[in-house]
Amino acid sequence: MVRMEISLFLRNVPGELGRLSSLFSDENVNIDALTIQDASSYVKKLFEARGKSLKRIASVASYNSMRKDSAEFALIRLLVDQTDKAVNLLSKNDFIFDTMPVITLELENKPGSLAAVANKFGEEGININYVYGTVSSPDEKCLFVFCPEDIDRAAKIFKT
Repeated sequence: MVRMEISLFLRNVPGELGRLSSLFSDENVNIDALTIQDASSYVKKLFEARGKSLKRIASVASYNSMRKDSAEFALIRLLVDQTDKAVNLLSKNDFIFDTMPVITLELENKPGSLAAVANKFGEEGININYVYGTVSSPDEKCLFVFCPEDIDRAAKIFKT
């Protein structure tokens, strides 16, 4: 299924995730999936991509400064049950965020399930930019979120 993921930066200090999740819970918006990473690794990847492409996006000094400053933030990616409502809440509360389509799949919670899906992406020549997943219990299906380079082709492959 194609769903909209919300990406945002939070200050990397105690209480920020609680503030964000309380904002949603107070308005009855459920978080279905979530991943958090130090934003400096995100900026580092941008810097490395710049080096591979040999395109000058910004100076080395600019990137080093961005990497240092970005350690103060965390990159949050999440899926919610009411995206429009969440986007409105984030806008009203001055969060800087973006949305993008992703593929969500429910997989059996058993060895080989992820491998089958990942191999299907590979067989179709679709690169996966990132993936994260959730598991409720050994008896329930897992929700995995895939961000492919080509969302339209991926949606057709998985008939979402």
